Amino acid sequence: MAIYSHSKLSTFEQCRLRYKYRHIDKIKVIETTIEAFLGKTVHNTLEWLYIQVKQNKLPTIDELINYYSNNWTENYKDSIKIVKQNFTTKDYFNKGIKFIIDYYFKHKPFNDNTLEVEKKIIIDLNKDGKYKIQGYIDRLVHDLEKDQLEIHDYKTANSLPTKEKIEKDRQLALYSIAIKELFGNKKIILIWHYLAHNQKIVSQRTNKQLEELKKEITELIDEIESTTKFPPNKTILCNWCEYKSICPLFAHQRKLCEFQNKNNLNQENSQTKENCNLNNSNQEQEPEIKNNKEEMLDIW
Repeated sequence: MAIYSHSKLSTFEQCRLRYKYRHIDKIKVIETTIEAFLGKTVHNTLEWLYIQVKQNKLPTIDELINYYSNNWTENYKDSIKIVKQNFTTKDYFNKGIKFIIDYYFKHKPFNDNTLEVEKKIIIDLNKDGKYKIQGYIDRLVHDLEKDQLEIHDYKTANSLPTKEKIEKDRQLALYSIAIKELFGNKKIILIWHYLAHNQKIVSQRTNKQLEELKKEITELIDEIESTTKFPPNKTILCNWCEYKSICPLFAHQRKLCEFQNKNNLNQENSQTKENCNLNNSNQEQEPEIKNNKEEMLDIW
């Protein structure tokens, strides 16, 4: 029996070498990025908020901010990597504060009948146990008025996706398969909260689309299971990759840096100085962040 996750499948599609390092060689990397840390802390805070609401306790905005601040302070480590050199830890901390405040006042008093937060789901793709998908739903809601279920997901990325990208999104669609199996053939709405824009995007899938998705995922896993070569794929995402320091695509940068350090060469105002810093980039684009219990360090 093989158990996969949405992020595991995406890693294979985006860079096979990273997939090999993480899921086959199981190379453990402690470092994480500030974007991933921000996403995890915001998710933890919103999870706590709805747990309190389910217990008939409505936190004040000050209590919510205090929870976020304490969670940040308790878990922050100096090893957390900041890729964008023109941003500081404080910038990201304040960004999270804005996310929390905007979300709080837009959705208060949170009486949408939330059933569960961080709900674990497992999907048997073939009904024979051969391939399974595991994941965690940020929040599951039962809209009593419309008698429909809603799968909510929080996003901390800066950019809004196109309509085409949302309609092709696999993650929440996969989760809806599991929810249909648990609750029967109810109408299921997929809702993404893009916190940087204080907006939500809504979509849904037909039963036919979900069956096609199961077939596509099964074929993808068949390909993964039969793959023997894992070449690297150089993209903008390399700047956020936890394996960049051992990736063969960047070996020349490491050798150059070692040579300069050994010979005490002055790198000021030189292109080589930038090349030596494998973990920094001035790129404005950043990957979409999704942090949950299945892949805490995953930012792709």
